Amino acid sequence: MAAGDTVFGDHEELVARVPRLLETTEQAIATAAAHPMVLAARFHGFYEYLHPFRDGNGRTGRLVSNYILLRMGHPLLIIPSEARQEYISALRMIRTEATDEHLIRFFFKMAMQRMQEELKQKEANTKRFSTFVF
Repeated sequence: MAAGDTVFGDHEELVARVPRLLETTEQAIATAAAHPMVLAARFHGFYEYLHPFRDGNGRTGRLVSNYILLRMGHPLLIIPSEARQEYISALRMIRTEATDEHLIRFFFKMAMQRMQEELKQKEANTKRFSTFVF
């Protein structure tokens, strides 16, 4: 199986590894083994490394990563289209450099950008509504 210029292993063998990934992730969540953003990024990186299904791996991986974040009390991670190439590059580095550090940094970067955007929006709303007299 292949996606773009990346070739993946035997489909059935890869699918068989998913339950273990989910069990390991569940244990890490239960014990708060790492920061939620790190757990979400590591799950996502390993899931995409496995690439167990013929279609929908990216969507499914991002969905489960966001589930991890929500379950651990963190907001959703949104990857805007402008960051797509950086996201794909971080995923590729898992294979080429055998580390998920780039993906973890990317997840934190996206989370911080979203928080900054929300703060700006809240400030704009506060200014807009401060002219009202109740």
